[in-house]
Amino acid sequence: MNLKILCDSACDLPEDIISELGIDVLPIMVINGEKSYRDRIDISPKEVYDNMREGVVYKTAQITPLIFQNKFEELTKDGSSVIYIGFSSGLSSTFQSANLAKLTIEEEKPGVDIEVIDTKSASGGYGFIVHEAAKALKNGKTKEEVIEIIHFNINNIDHIFTVDDIEYLRRGGRVSKTNAVLGGMLNIKPILEVLDGNLVVLEKVRGRNKVHKTMVELMEQRSVNKDFSDKTVFIFHGDDIEAAEKLKELIEEKLGVKNFLISEVGAVIGAHTGPGVLTLFYIK
Repeated sequence: MNLKILCDSACDLPEDIISELGIDVLPIMVINGEKSYRDRIDISPKEVYDNMREGVVYKTAQITPLIFQNKFEELTKDGSSVIYIGFSSGLSSTFQSANLAKLTIEEEKPGVDIEVIDTKSASGGYGFIVHEAAKALKNGKTKEEVIEIIHFNINNIDHIFTVDDIEYLRRGGRVSKTNAVLGGMLNIKPILEVLDGNLVVLEKVRGRNKVHKTMVELMEQRSVNKDFSDKTVFIFHGDDIEAAEKLKELIEEKLGVKNFLISEVGAVIGAHTGPGVLTLFYIK
């Protein structure tokens, strides 16, 4: 039986990888006032970040159950199985939409084979999980093997990230107004993780340079396997390639990592973290 992999645009994987691995991607909506844009189709991360620097406030909206239902029907009409690898249910209701669509189709068409899996991840962490699953499928793994790989990576992926301006997290309700004001005044940069699908503050440091060093130290401390030579590390950034390259160099020098993917944090996550977000993803 043919197997297809579906995800949504919060995975932030580059277009060349999506095309090479044959991944289907549904766009999440990015909203500015009364205007709505399909992520990766109608609006780019660069446009979002530039506008946010000028004071534009963006919101995002979940993919609806009807959109998922139509996509599931399209992908399964030839008898194929589908695995939807989903954006964290703790950060978006998109995963719930996928579940509702799955239940609807199963009632109407008994025997249809659709799996929906909550990665509890976002951006490059989510993208890493999708990437490894799609790569496994391309290499001939069975559906059961692909699902096993997905769950292994969900349980072992580490997300460490920082933001350049804590005010964007305050707008999304991730930090208090008082902490945002004090953080801005004192040049304090939070280092956060995604834990069980939710954002948790790990450290608070002063100044961007110390942030990079602390992120590398955390990676070393939190990794169970201390042999970093065969690890693949994803570094995603919010329109700040220089910061991403600097973080890469520090990881290379301190830990000996050889394999990196550097890419952008997309419009969906960027709308909530702001320009200058810097993220680090790897298997612990």
